[in-house]
Amino acid sequence: MTQVNVHEAKSQLSALIARVLAGEEVTIARAGMPVVDLVPHRELTIVYGLGAAEPAHDPALFDGVDAEVAGMFYGADA
Repeated sequence: MTQVNVHEAKSQLSALIARVLAGEEVTIARAGMPVVDLVPHRELTIVYGLGAAEPAHDPALFDGVDAEVAGMFYGADA
């Protein structure tokens, strides 16, 4: 693992990126204390959030919902 200070990282960024892409671990330090690890970019393949694993909804499932909701607010005659 290679550790470089911020000033050196700023002046040698292209070379550090090439080293990381070649598989080397590089840490950037400030006043001798590690603050950042340089890592290669990886594509996010996991989808997060409510319903992420659900297929797209079927619009037919919502047929008649507007009339049902209107009936709840305005009575059965709406």
